[in-house]
Amino acid sequence: MNQVSTRGDPSSSGLNNDVVVGVRTRYGCLARMGSLLLRRLAVMPPLLLLIAALVFALVRWAPGGPFDRDRAAASPEIERALAARYHLDEPSWRQFARFIGGALVGDLGPSLKYRSHTVTEIIAQGLPVSAVLGGLAFCFALGVGIPLGFVGASRRGGVGDSVATGVALLAVCVPSFVAGPILILVLAVKCGWLPVALWGGVSHLVLPVVTLGSYHGGRVARLMREGLVDVWRDDHVRAARARGLGEAAVILRHVFPLAVLPVLTYSGPLLADLLTGSFVVENLFQLPGVGTLTVNSALNRDYPLMVGLVLIYAALLLVLNLVVDLIHAWIDPRIRHA
Repeated sequence: MNQVSTRGDPSSSGLNNDVVVGVRTRYGCLARMGSLLLRRLAVMPPLLLLIAALVFALVRWAPGGPFDRDRAAASPEIERALAARYHLDEPSWRQFARFIGGALVGDLGPSLKYRSHTVTEIIAQGLPVSAVLGGLAFCFALGVGIPLGFVGASRRGGVGDSVATGVALLAVCVPSFVAGPILILVLAVKCGWLPVALWGGVSHLVLPVVTLGSYHGGRVARLMREGLVDVWRDDHVRAARARGLGEAAVILRHVFPLAVLPVLTYSGPLLADLLTGSFVVENLFQLPGVGTLTVNSALNRDYPLMVGLVLIYAALLLVLNLVVDLIHAWIDPRIRHA
C-alpha cells in the first residue's frame, strides 16, 4: 500500500513545532515552580529559628516572671527548687538551646503555668477548636465575600453595587467585639434560636463563625469587586468578546481567574490567622482555643507555651503563603513566565 508522506507538509511541521513549544513551556513552568518550592523550603527552618529566638528574648526581657503570683506564699527555697526544676537558673542561651533541641523531636517542654501539662498537650487540646472555628470562618468569608464582590462589580454604578458595597463596608467597619454581642443579644437572648456560648454541637458554632468571618468577608468582597472591575477593562477580555465567546465563558475563562488573585493573596495570611484562633471571639463565646492561650501565656510569662504557639502560627503562615504563591504562579501566566 502506498503511504502518504507528510515530511514536506508545512501544516504538519507547524503542528509539531507547536507541540514541542507547548511541552517545553510546561516543563519550564514546572521547573520554575519546583525551584521556587525548594528555595522557600530551604529558608523556612532558619527563619523559624530566628522567630523563636526573637519571641523568647522579648518574653524574657519583659518585666516579671512566671512565678510572681506565687511568690508571696512561697519561701526562697521553694522558688529555687522551681527554678531548678524548669531550668530557669541556667543562662538564657542554654534555656533556648534546650527548648530548640526538644522542639526538633516534637517536645516543647513543660508549661510554666499549667505545670501538670506539657506545651504539646495544651496546644493539642486547643488547636483543633481554633482550627474548626477558623476553617469555618474562612469558608464563610469566601462564601459571602466572593458573590458579594461579583454582584457589586457586575452592577457597577447601580443599586446592586451600592447595596453590596454598603454591606461589605459595614462588615469591615463593625469590629468583632461589637458584632458578637449584638448577635448574641438578638439571636440568642431575644429570639432564643442559638446558644449563647461554650463549645458543643453545630448550633454553638454559628454565632462565633459569623462574628469571626463577617469582617474578613467584607474585605474579600471589596478585593473581589476591585479585581473584577480592573480585569473587565483589560484588552484580552474585549478580544474574547470579539471572538464571539458568551458572557459566561468570558467570565469563567478570562475574568475570574485573574480577578480572584487579590483574594488568593489575602487568603494565605487570613487562613493562618483564623486557624490559630481569635482572642476576642474565643473569649466572648468562651471557646477553649489557642487564641486565649496565646494572650494568657504572654501575661503569665509562660515562655515555652508562648514560643510554641508563635512557632505554630509562623509555620502555618509560611506554608500557606508558599501554597498561595504556587497557586498564584500557576494561574497567572505573567508570573509563571517571569
